[in-house]
Formats: sequence, C-alpha cells, structure tokens
Amino acid sequence: MDKMGQAAGQAQVKKDEAMNKASETCQQGQQQAGGFMQQTGDQMKNMAQGAADAVKSAVGMGGTDTSSTTTTRP
Repeated sequence: MDKMGQAAGQAQVKKDEAMNKASETCQQGQQQAGGFMQQTGDQMKNMAQGAADAVKSAVGMGGTDTSSTTTTRP
C-alpha cells in the first residue's frame, strides 16, 4: 500500500507541475496578445487620424496649409 501512496503522490506532483506550466504559458500568451492588440489599435488610430487630416486638407479645412490664395474680382 505504501508504494501505491507514493505513486499517487508522485502523480499529483506531476499533475501540479503540468498545471503550473500550462498556466504560465497561458499568461504569457495573454500578455503577448494584449501587446499585439495595443499595437494594432495604435496603428488603426494613426490611420484614421491620417485619413481625417487628408479629408480636411482636401476640403480646405486643414489648419497647416499656408498656400491658400484669395481671388478678388473687380
């Protein structure tokens, strides 16, 4: 019976080690995914800002364009 108890104890230890390793791997994956999502969100934000700036410039609402001309009619 003592050998059965030892085997059960060793199996429990191995199970605990496997569970800990799986948990660590999962946490690392979540961290990497979070970083990827943050980076993707930042890229989307920058693209949207660029598109908004292009539209403003196209319709003459861009504040940085200093080459506008004024035409006066006699």
